[in-house]
Amino acid sequence: MKEKNSISKYLPNKEVKKIKQFIKGKETPFLIVDLKKVEHNYNQLHSLLPFAKIYYAVKANPLDEVVKTLEKKGSNFDVASIYEIDQCLRLGITPDRLSYGNPIKKKEHIAYAYKKGIRLYATDSFEDLEEIARYAPGSKVLFRILLQGGNADWPLSRKFGAHPDMIYQLILKASKLNVVPYGLSFHVGSQQRDIGSWDNAISLCKYLFDALRQHKIQLKAINLGGGFPTRYVHSTHPLDVYTKLVTKFIDEDFPNGERPEILIEPGRSMVGDCGVMVTSVVMISRKSTLDKHKWMYLDCGKFNGLIETLDESIKYPIFWEKATARDRNTEKVILAGPTCDSCDIMYEKYQYKFPKGVKEGDKLFILSTGAYTLSYCSIYFNGFPPMKYYILK
Repeated sequence: MKEKNSISKYLPNKEVKKIKQFIKGKETPFLIVDLKKVEHNYNQLHSLLPFAKIYYAVKANPLDEVVKTLEKKGSNFDVASIYEIDQCLRLGITPDRLSYGNPIKKKEHIAYAYKKGIRLYATDSFEDLEEIARYAPGSKVLFRILLQGGNADWPLSRKFGAHPDMIYQLILKASKLNVVPYGLSFHVGSQQRDIGSWDNAISLCKYLFDALRQHKIQLKAINLGGGFPTRYVHSTHPLDVYTKLVTKFIDEDFPNGERPEILIEPGRSMVGDCGVMVTSVVMISRKSTLDKHKWMYLDCGKFNGLIETLDESIKYPIFWEKATARDRNTEKVILAGPTCDSCDIMYEKYQYKFPKGVKEGDKLFILSTGAYTLSYCSIYFNGFPPMKYYILK
């Protein structure tokens, strides 16, 4: 029987033992990456959405080992910069498997990407569209719709996308430029648990497809973006629940063989559960003799890979290395990082419970840290180096 607060709720005992053996003698903090889980996640998504072209979002976890693993599985790649383009090309990935999905890019970078062979771009503004037409002529363009991203743990609203009315005008403009208005894209928000968000977004796409057809513009594709959740503290539906309903939404809006080409850009759901961060307790103290809660300082924090704890948005499963299912004498603590920055507090409102036996020097396992941890690490803030990583053998 797996206890509610036991690590065995997330990882089988065999895997926990393997990790404990693997970390011996290694200085914390560091991330352990399990490439077999990356392969499993790709296989699962591909089997559940066999009609979709998978473009892995490199920014989620840009390790060469992760990218190469997915390249061998047949994945395409969503790149956010020329630096990710160079990385993919260096690893032998051909440019026809890359999509330059960042709508914010320098004209010099558009020209560079085009020179390297990239022919698929995303945009959400007239200014960027005109530069794509000038510096990447003849390329296919996806137009990103602005969504609110409500109910997502890490919303991606406001900065990205444009209102549907403006998207309509952008596509009309594109039809007169030297580019191919290829399709629409959206992102419902990262770690999105509300399946209805995809329904609303796909319905918007259908509206625009129909409206533009009146101008003899036939869009070919919809990029569903990312958003499928990984497993953190708060429960989510299994992936197949999301994919079945997303497929249903698509087929309802595009019946009778009208389904457009479908692209998808998984990041968090592809690599989130492939990582375990191992950190040590630096100190446990109180702010006053009457303080109800202890402060537990770790050797990793917001600037060492845990930036998504900003506003306590992402709540990772965290466990003491010596924890057992029999632990009952627990206490709530405030978790903070090691830097001389007052915002380096991960969890204060949402307080984790740990056994009272935890002491300085003990290790904690932070699960589901395969996505947006290494890629968010600061470069020598307070002198702390970027986090090390190891591939689990």
